[in-house]
Amino acid sequence: MGSARVLIVDDEVSMREFLEILLIDQGYAVDSANCGQRAVEMVGEAHPAYDIVVTDLKMPNGDGLLVLNEVKRIAPNTEVVVMTAFSTTETAVEAMRAGAYDYLSKPFKVDEITVVLEKCLEKRRLNQENSRLRSELLDKYQFGNIIGRSVAIRRVFDVIAQVAPVRTSVLLFGETGTGKELVAKALHYNSPRRTAPFVVVNCGAIPEQLIESELFGHVRGSFTGAVADKKGLFAQADGGSVFLDEIGELSLSLQVTLLRVLQERSIKRVGGLREEPVDVRIIAATHRDLEEEVREGRFRQDLFYRLNVIQLEIPPLRNRREDIPYIAQHFVEKFSEELAKKVRGITPEAMDLLLAHDYPGNVRELENIVERSVTFERTDFLTVESLPPQLSRTQQPVLPGSSIELSDKGIELEALLAETERHYLVEALRMTGGVRTEAARLLGMSFRSIRYKLSKYGIDVEELEL
Repeated sequence: MGSARVLIVDDEVSMREFLEILLIDQGYAVDSANCGQRAVEMVGEAHPAYDIVVTDLKMPNGDGLLVLNEVKRIAPNTEVVVMTAFSTTETAVEAMRAGAYDYLSKPFKVDEITVVLEKCLEKRRLNQENSRLRSELLDKYQFGNIIGRSVAIRRVFDVIAQVAPVRTSVLLFGETGTGKELVAKALHYNSPRRTAPFVVVNCGAIPEQLIESELFGHVRGSFTGAVADKKGLFAQADGGSVFLDEIGELSLSLQVTLLRVLQERSIKRVGGLREEPVDVRIIAATHRDLEEEVREGRFRQDLFYRLNVIQLEIPPLRNRREDIPYIAQHFVEKFSEELAKKVRGITPEAMDLLLAHDYPGNVRELENIVERSVTFERTDFLTVESLPPQLSRTQQPVLPGSSIELSDKGIELEALLAETERHYLVEALRMTGGVRTEAARLLGMSFRSIRYKLSKYGIDVEELEL
């Protein structure tokens, strides 16, 4: 509180002196003015701005409403408290409508003004914190922070710039780890919806029996375990955007429900009877070929056309290798700070290996590689020795069974296939840092399938050397 600045505005000398003594004693830095015109001048000259202005309402040479209006014009974040001996409902309502934080009637108790000023400062602090967080969020997800200078990624920037301001649905295509969620956030935070919620739904990670309730909510008693009404993710995102990641994992029955929501712009909770209007922008993503899924009858054609208004493909990292040095350096700086290391760059030899890798896991794989390498690096530059061993291999790893030839003695095909399947499961988990949903995407299977496979082969993610 000691640094909070307060301006007292009153034409009565005794009131100004009383408030100055009181507030200085409480740790405030206090200035005073004897009329509205002088107060407005002082507000305009103040650097930094006053935190609070306490002004009388009835004064010659500029009344309190003039002070209030001018303060809100010059320094909109400054809170204003008005006080008057002429207490009427009309003046109170007028002052509050004009932006006053509170209203005090003379004579007031010392405790009254103390509490009001403390609440003023708390409101100002929360507003400043919210502004800071919004600023950080907007800065983090500006599409310029999707790192790269290649022609391929600049095309993505161009589409984001054109599409972000409108409500139109966007369908993102791309391999696992290419940054589809980051692009979705860039679309949201560069749109008029930026101050409203951005809700992420991983369609492959929510159990099928729960996903409708998660998306649209439910009413109490609609199913076993529904002990209270629940607001769904679509309702939580009202006014903002919903990112439906891995949209291809939705069941056909839920696709019908989602199509109705998109057409009617309303939702119905599980077990509910009432339609609730909802205003959300849909950004969907998949690593699957949805047109092929439509042909195979696994994805509804009408929903595909509803989602596929604007299609944006995120290029794999191997198709924009010129971006690898910039992305790798970004991750070096990021993890050096997070891990309290002093690594500030990458040696040419290490960079050569990074450039030569194919990155089946795309940017996420590069991020994991750099994080691991920064963790083990003991010098100021990331070296070959700290890179994962597979990057320095000159040949592709031999897959289980790849050198086995069929002979008259035969082979145990079931065992060989199981060994191969287990190998790819483990490799996918290592590539994604043990994240099962990401490993499932990399292998083109659902979350439920990979969970079953891990159990079948007794693979414990916690025990893997990632």
